[in-house]
Amino acid sequence: MLRVGVISDTHGLLRPEALAFLRGCDHIIHGGDIGNGGILEKLAEIAPVTAVRGNNDKDAWAKALPETALFRIGDVLVYAIHDLKQIDIEPAAAGVQVVVSGHTHKPLVQKVAGVLYVNPGSSGPRRFKLPIAVAEVRVSGRSVSASIVELGGQGAA
Repeated sequence: MLRVGVISDTHGLLRPEALAFLRGCDHIIHGGDIGNGGILEKLAEIAPVTAVRGNNDKDAWAKALPETALFRIGDVLVYAIHDLKQIDIEPAAAGVQVVVSGHTHKPLVQKVAGVLYVNPGSSGPRRFKLPIAVAEVRVSGRSVSASIVELGGQGAA
C-alpha cells in the first residue's frame, strides 16, 4: 500500500504538525497556494512532491510550477489542480481516479461518478473558523481511499 500525503494552501506557513503527519509518506501532493519555494524543498526532504501553482503563487520561484498535473501513483491516475472550478478535463472519461484540489480551504473527501475528489483544506494560516487540516490518500493496486486529518494548528516551521 502506498501512503500519499496531501497538503494545500500553506500560504508560506509549513506547520510542524503537517511535517510530522507527512513523514513516512511515499509521495506528497501540494494543491497550490504554496507561498514560497522553501516549503516545496522541505516537503521534498520527506518524499517525492507533485505540486501545482495556486492563484497566490505569483513570484518568480512559482513560474516553473504547472497549473495542473496529471500523473500516476502506482496504478492510479491522479489529477491535481488548485481551483476545482477551473478543471479542464472530464476526470472519469480521462481515466482519472483521484482529483486533488485546494483553494477553498474547506476539507473534502467525496466520490462522484467513480472519481475520488480530495481537498485537504488549508494547513497554513487559519481562515475564518475553518479547520487546519491535511489529507491522506491510500493506494493499493487500483483501489484508493482518503481521509482528512485535522491538525492542532499551533506552531510554524
